[in-house]
Amino acid sequence: MPSVKVEVKWGREVFKDVEIDTEQPPAVFKMQLFSLTGVPPERQKIMGVKGGLLKDDAEWAKLGLKPGQKLTMMGTADKVPEAPAQQQTFMEDLPEEEQDTSGMSKYGAGLQNLGNTCYMNSTVQCLYAVPELRQSLVNYAGTHAPGLGSDGNHSLTVATRNLFQSLTRSAQPVPPMEFILSLRKQYPQFAQTSREGFYMQQDAEECWGAILVSLRDKLKEGPSGDPTIRKLFGLKLHKSLKADEGDEIIEEDTEQEKLVCNISMEVNHLSEGVKLGLRDDREKRSEALGRNVMFHGDSRISALPPYLTIQMMRFYYKADVQQKAKILRKVTFPLVFDAMEFCTPELQAQLKGPRIAAKEVEDRKAGLNKKQKLSEEATAGAVGAAGAADGAAAAGEAAAAPAGDEVEMKDAEGGSSAVAQAQEDPGAFAGQLTGKYELIGVLTHKGRSADSGHYVSWVKQEDGSWIQFDDDKMIPRKEEEVLTLCGGGDWHMAYLMLYRAQRVPALEA
Repeated sequence: MPSVKVEVKWGREVFKDVEIDTEQPPAVFKMQLFSLTGVPPERQKIMGVKGGLLKDDAEWAKLGLKPGQKLTMMGTADKVPEAPAQQQTFMEDLPEEEQDTSGMSKYGAGLQNLGNTCYMNSTVQCLYAVPELRQSLVNYAGTHAPGLGSDGNHSLTVATRNLFQSLTRSAQPVPPMEFILSLRKQYPQFAQTSREGFYMQQDAEECWGAILVSLRDKLKEGPSGDPTIRKLFGLKLHKSLKADEGDEIIEEDTEQEKLVCNISMEVNHLSEGVKLGLRDDREKRSEALGRNVMFHGDSRISALPPYLTIQMMRFYYKADVQQKAKILRKVTFPLVFDAMEFCTPELQAQLKGPRIAAKEVEDRKAGLNKKQKLSEEATAGAVGAAGAADGAAAAGEAAAAPAGDEVEMKDAEGGSSAVAQAQEDPGAFAGQLTGKYELIGVLTHKGRSADSGHYVSWVKQEDGSWIQFDDDKMIPRKEEEVLTLCGGGDWHMAYLMLYRAQRVPALEA
């Protein structure tokens, strides 16, 4: 029997038809009671089962639960998590004079910390910054069926959708109870507790990856059913490895959803760490020699995504203390990241046209278009006789000729007429990727270990302002403050960075 409905008595309150998923440990059931009563699992004493008290490691099959069985819970609710002083209020339900009194609700809402859940809160706030992901979740059909345990990815996707909707509408910090229950049920590592029974701090990067795995499984787009996550965050890489001995070369194509910035004593900037992270030196069996030899090479990006995630490899496992230690070295990062140098030659050639088109559009908007300036000068000089006008036109043609020769030379170097087209008709490239990315989110960590300390997110808003999301607190920040998150001490330092692709802008009519 996968699920059993029981009755739970707590003080004067009675909760009927509480569904127990017998395929999950009792700790999950205790989290359900936590959401109903506010009594933390470590303070719950549940009686009415074989053997007396219900233990976290008990096996449901040995307890002989029956439908309708009456259980009694003892325990005192406290302020972890603190129950809202009043029912959650949405902006449209507030009187006009009470709406958006702080002016911050246009940026979303904070998230209540449910006990060492800052790693999850900061991850959610960064992912919420992707409007295409929010829309895909809005389009996702289905409702959550608590306790059934039939499809954890579906439950977590529904919980993400509901949480994002609450962040959009809420005028006060949101308690992510449904989301954390779904996350811990699908990924039990996030339900790990200390010896005292408290939920432990977790690695935000692992949380980020787990959420994307579930969303990738459920969110699909188009007739072909392409995963939304892969479409938004997916990178394609081409790897080339050459053997130390002989001429053997191995070519591989892979896909992933982030770049890694490795940190060594020589790494001072993000681009240096990314280059190091794309290196691949390993021992591998040589088919030509019939034995293992060292291969050296690197990976190059063959396809870029709309959103680029970069992880700072700040944590490594120390066997002597059996925990993740932190690399505090200062590694600066830019507000605009150029991925061009990390791309394959083929992709670099494809990006030339859009990059030139983007610059041409910017020049035209700034009134720096050379042909327009020459035309205006020629028109201004053609006020006199017809002969003078003819002379000015000829001079204009002569001045324009070198520019055409320059385009042809660039075409020859790039092996494509895209460069010439970009200069002549930049509007034709509108919306295409340029290989440049704008920083819109930083997930930071403060502390010495990934499994302790404190996580916070810093998110750029549509109006260009930056907001720091520290659990339920929303704090306006300046761009220069974001650039100080590069490490070098015990202050908050970047761990995950989210960049948004800069596209060729459309020409103004």
